[in-house]
This record gives sequence, C-alpha cells and structure tokens, in this order.
Amino acid sequence: MRILHQEQDAEDVTQQTFLSVVEHLKRFRGEANFSTWLLRIATHAALKIIRKRKGLDMVSLEEAPEPADDSDAIPHPEFIADWRQSPEQLVERREIQRLLDEALTRLEEKHRMVFILRDFEGLSTKETAETLGLSESNTKTRLLRARLQLREHLTQTLGDPTTQVVRSPGHRH
Repeated sequence: MRILHQEQDAEDVTQQTFLSVVEHLKRFRGEANFSTWLLRIATHAALKIIRKRKGLDMVSLEEAPEPADDSDAIPHPEFIADWRQSPEQLVERREIQRLLDEALTRLEEKHRMVFILRDFEGLSTKETAETLGLSESNTKTRLLRARLQLREHLTQTLGDPTTQVVRSPGHRH
C-alpha cells in the first residue's frame, strides 16, 4: 500500500508475488534471505504497475449504491476505534500519518522505494540494495536524501516558523 497507494493494486501485487514465488521456487538459490527474495519479487511487481500507470489517465468509479434498508438486519460496524487513546490522540496520529504519506508521495520514486524498504519494512541496507539491484553505497545515499527531503517537508508543515533559518542570498547549497 505504501508503494502503490491503491488497495486493488496492492492486492494484485500480493497475488502476483505469491504466484511467482510458487512458479519459481526451484530457482531460489539461498544466496539471500527468503524474505529478501520475496520482497524483491513484490517490489518489481509494484514497480511494473507504477510504470503502467504513468501512461494511463486515472478515472474514478462511481460509488456503489447503498444496500436496501433491511430493518431486521443488525448493523455491522465498518471501523472499530482503539479507545485506549483519547479521540484527540487518535486524530493527531491519523493527521501525522496523512502528512507522512503526503510527504512520501513527493519523493522521487528511487528515494521513496529505498526509504520504504529500509525504514518501513525494516530491511537492512544490504537487503534493500539487493532487492532494488543497487550498490550499498548508492542505497545509503538515496536513503539519506529521502530522509532529508522528508525532514524538510515535515518541518515546513509541523515546524515552528519562528525558528526558521533563512539563507543569505549569496549562499550556495
């Protein structure tokens, strides 16, 4: 979901990944962890969908019609909130997650992929590099750039404007 941002696409990738694993299990050589191999297959399937999307116009479908009102039916909740936290904490956590998701979408794909695999999925630098077919040094560089860009975006959104450091006009990056 973090890579594709669409539930249907994520479900398709999951299904395709497990079909590919079953079909190619005898090709697994054990040179990497099985989880790294599995994640690599899933990542490549997700990237294939992203590449397909770039040339397609997205059209939203109309919402499904409301089911007929059956007064004898017991309503089934669609969501159950964890009420151990206060509603304010739940809203704040949800808002932070939304801001992080928004910041992630602003990253270039090559930086976002490294960040997701390393920091969300918990892969090591070596496993991330293997999954994406990169060198470890390139993986570290992309991860650093992703983290810096995320920090900048989140700081602009959540930071205290009174503590902003303004560069002088002649300052170079």
